[in-house]
Amino acid sequence: MLYKQDWDKVRQRYVAWLAGQNDTPLVQIKSPRGAQTHGWTGWNFVHDMQHPERTFEAFERYCQQTYFAGDALPSLFVNLGPGIPAAYLGCQVDIKPDTVWFEDAGMSWEQILATRLDAGETWWKYTLDIYRMAGPFARDKYLVGSTDINAVMNILGSLRGTLKLLVDVIEEPEQVKGADEHIQGIWRQCYDRIYAMTQSFQQGISNWMNIWGPGRFCDVQCDFSAMISPRMFEEFVLPHLVEECRSLDWSIYHWDGPGQIPHLDLLLEIPELTGIQWVPGAGKPGTGSPQWFDLYKRIQARGKRLVLQGMDKADVQQVVETFDPRGLLIEARGCQTPEEADDLVRCVQRWANR
Repeated sequence: MLYKQDWDKVRQRYVAWLAGQNDTPLVQIKSPRGAQTHGWTGWNFVHDMQHPERTFEAFERYCQQTYFAGDALPSLFVNLGPGIPAAYLGCQVDIKPDTVWFEDAGMSWEQILATRLDAGETWWKYTLDIYRMAGPFARDKYLVGSTDINAVMNILGSLRGTLKLLVDVIEEPEQVKGADEHIQGIWRQCYDRIYAMTQSFQQGISNWMNIWGPGRFCDVQCDFSAMISPRMFEEFVLPHLVEECRSLDWSIYHWDGPGQIPHLDLLLEIPELTGIQWVPGAGKPGTGSPQWFDLYKRIQARGKRLVLQGMDKADVQQVVETFDPRGLLIEARGCQTPEEADDLVRCVQRWANR
């Protein structure tokens, strides 16, 4: 791979990590390589929809000007906003400088159950066009990941309205479950189509976490769950999470913020779930903080992979020396040169072998 010359070795490390057989943690570190003039923001696809080829060109310039140390990957995230299937099904899209919002559509249950993927719908068509274009740009140079198809209940919240859905789980539970099942089918169709398209020019697939899997790999998630009890999580969220995990070879749950901590035991009971990515949430101590160490121990004790990203480089040593390297992935930030990044990779290997 042009922008990851040791890809053959790194690919085997990801395979071993997913199997829980790695002997040192996976460590993702990126640093600038010279002047940063690439123009890549992560949001180019939504800000320049008339010329997606310019986004591919900007990403390649980013790869040229970035050093991918350790297990860091040159991986293009097709970023159209978190939960883009809501737009495929009728939500209006509000594009901001550094995010995308999907406006509550206020649909009835009948309207939700009538939704379908339509090849002529603007955002679904744009998504497929991007993946059709991706091969010639990316083949043998960098990876292309899935867009953020997100979570069944998050998508349903956009279609129905999140506040309304919070009432619905109490007053109309059977309607919610029927809509869940319908959206689950659409989620699966989105993933299947995107995965199949990427396999024409690469093996396996990555995602917005910049993690790669050798087969059907994807994150699973449910931010809506931060607003409901474990009992409701078990009733309304767990069934479709289990189905998603069963449809995949490898899956990482995006465990986002303290509001989701009460659901950990239920997540750990999913046999098919490969691992958990912990995101502490805004204003909370980072992933390297000892505040979260008891949670990490619970995750590793159940044999799940542990993904800790956005970690300050100063916190890496304590984490590596505290936890089992098997199944541990750390993304460290703060290295300003390739030499500094390589040095931290070597330190991680040394700390893990003490």
